[in-house]
Amino acid sequence: MRDYIIMTDSCCDLNAAEVKELDLTVLPLAFLMDGKTMLDTPDHADMSPKEFFANIAAGKDCTTAAVNVGQFTDAMKAALDEGKDILCICFSSALSTTYQSAVIAADDLRGDYPDAKIIVIDSLSASRGQGMLLYRTVQERREKNLDIDALADFVRGTIRHQDHWFFVDDLNHLKRGGRVSAAAALAGTVLGIKPVMHCDSEGRLTPVSKARGSKGALKALVDKMEELGIEPQKNQPIFLCHADCPDYVEYISDLLRERFGVTDIRSDFIGPVIGAHTGCGTLGLFFVGTER
Repeated sequence: MRDYIIMTDSCCDLNAAEVKELDLTVLPLAFLMDGKTMLDTPDHADMSPKEFFANIAAGKDCTTAAVNVGQFTDAMKAALDEGKDILCICFSSALSTTYQSAVIAADDLRGDYPDAKIIVIDSLSASRGQGMLLYRTVQERREKNLDIDALADFVRGTIRHQDHWFFVDDLNHLKRGGRVSAAAALAGTVLGIKPVMHCDSEGRLTPVSKARGSKGALKALVDKMEELGIEPQKNQPIFLCHADCPDYVEYISDLLRERFGVTDIRSDFIGPVIGAHTGCGTLGLFFVGTER
């Protein structure tokens, strides 16, 4: 069995320690702020998450860029030259062209490396939902010593049960991004309405319901886990992402412990690529469910 690497992109929002522990190859997306292009790397070398969200809160504009074909070509070629195959799991194609870039690079390289396997999978996931998929993939590989084809089958089957539920605190930020009308943003702000959203079976961010207040929205996320989660009381790792809102993390973590007895809660920042579109105060909950 040929050795292989697991490649992904920085929209998985895994931190540097997690990336090292999971032995992943992570390609960075980019973001532009104050006229400067920076890389979204797991170690946040170009800008810390707290500085990023402070800038967003201050009203600074941010645009983002996908991983391009050249980046994937260079990274894939380096692994192939070492005699390794590649399993590449990418940010949702409904939200970025990163997956398409990986597919193009893989297609271009296969002719030069006819004995190698390059498998590219659309995770249909985002942020630490994508990160949780990668975590589960690596654990499955290590526990069962799977070859690349068997692990790819596991990933494709697992994607259908990766639940992404989140809420957005700042409707005005969504208004600036053209995602809600000015009237809806004003009404929601006055009434304290928070949109509850999820990443659907096609990898799209979709509004599902509304909750009154931030705590109401956090409870709604936990209610969804109770409704759709597969045996959450067995203490499988639960992943959270947040846009610099530690109070929300603490509150929902307490709810998860009280309702399910969960203790393995893995929380970290939303990266700048997602954070540029959601604004501050966003929180996401990711778990294994019966359906997306």
